[in-house]
Amino acid sequence: MMSDFAIALPELILSLFAMAALLAAVYTGKDSLTDALTWATAGLMVALALWIGMGQTGTQVAFGGMFVDDAFARFAKVTILVSAAAVLVVSRDFMQRRGLGRFEYPILIALSVVGMMVMVSAGDLMALYMGLELQSLALYVVATLQRDNAKSTEAGLKYFVLGALSSGLLLYGASLVYGFAGTTLFSGILTTVAHDVPVGLLFGLVFMLSGLAFKVSAAPFHMWTPDVYEGAPTPVTAFFATAPKVAAMALIARLVQDAFGGVGAQWGQVLAALSVASMFLGAVAAIGQTDIKRLMAYSSIAHMGFALMGLAAGTETGVQAMLIYMAIYVTMNVGTFAFILSMEKDGRPITDIGSLNQFSKREPLKALAMLVLLFSLAGVPPMLGFFGKFYVLKAAVDADMAWLALSGAVASVIGAFYYLRIVFFMYFGAEVDGAESRMVPVQWFALVAVSAMMLLGIINFFGIEPAAIAAAKSLVG
Repeated sequence: MMSDFAIALPELILSLFAMAALLAAVYTGKDSLTDALTWATAGLMVALALWIGMGQTGTQVAFGGMFVDDAFARFAKVTILVSAAAVLVVSRDFMQRRGLGRFEYPILIALSVVGMMVMVSAGDLMALYMGLELQSLALYVVATLQRDNAKSTEAGLKYFVLGALSSGLLLYGASLVYGFAGTTLFSGILTTVAHDVPVGLLFGLVFMLSGLAFKVSAAPFHMWTPDVYEGAPTPVTAFFATAPKVAAMALIARLVQDAFGGVGAQWGQVLAALSVASMFLGAVAAIGQTDIKRLMAYSSIAHMGFALMGLAAGTETGVQAMLIYMAIYVTMNVGTFAFILSMEKDGRPITDIGSLNQFSKREPLKALAMLVLLFSLAGVPPMLGFFGKFYVLKAAVDADMAWLALSGAVASVIGAFYYLRIVFFMYFGAEVDGAESRMVPVQWFALVAVSAMMLLGIINFFGIEPAAIAAAKSLVG
């Protein structure tokens, strides 16, 4: 039993830290501890990421198969922890200046990250649901952090109601799978589908994938995304756009490969349909957006479509491509939101795209950094974002799904328009009294560093590629 807890030690440490921090904040100065808690939470997350990334090798199973620690889980956990820490640090100044510096925020982020870490290590339907709900319950509260703002409250309510619906779909699917397989363990379900595939089991799989599609905001389960992205405080939007996406995408990969690996032809069609719908809806709907946070919402829908393309391939190469894509996507979002957090006019936050007209004249270096990030998001070579798309497109072609890769290429061309439109505004737009960019050193570093990574990363991908290959091999091999 103690060896089981040793395997899940990073999750236990973060959980105990969150509970201890909650007690310390409640019984002392409450919000006066917010700054220290933010730095401590981010520091612990980075330390855990280093420990996980450089520590254990091989595959270990705990709690009777409910918890799996392998290279795939470790890759996802490192990405989740680092991105969550980066968002916490980058958004710290915004939270303080806008009166949102509450001690609950870093604690809720830590608890949601614990849920994400359980999600990517789930080897059982019960563990899957437990991790998913721990993540979701914390995020429901975080979305409504700005209690005196009607849009923030509306965003949180929409997210909660639709989240409950998706949980219902997921639970109904899980109950069907359990009913026909007679077990909740992924390994047991895999054994069942190897011998016989009842129609009820496939219905259960489709319901579960529908519930999980909500978590990655894949069309047609995307309806909450634009309103929540726009209504929630910008730091919360930045968090929604990074770590939770990685966790949910990794969970989908874990479910389809570990539990339903024997029926790849069936779930591959479902994921391919979600992929095409997400890519085109995200690309087309973003064209008419005037708010940069809503634009990033539709951008995330389109990007999740590309990541799902890698999973739809159903191969080891496809899983590897998805992991690389998600790592690059999260990195780009950290840099982009570091800039969005700094946008203000007359001391008030602003998110109107039109306010960026002629921004390059006011802030040439920041405009150049954003140009690089937007080109990378659009998939323009030689930026790192291009190679992320190239990997998933190649995985689809190698899996004899050339039609899916062609759809992705067309959607990418359409999507490039709204990214390049922002660049046009920054460099050639009309003269207006536009947005200012007030950045603290941490935000400035995040923007410039991520932009540099998008250019320099093509040399060796900063070591992501071999780690992604090992992770994919541990899941599919």
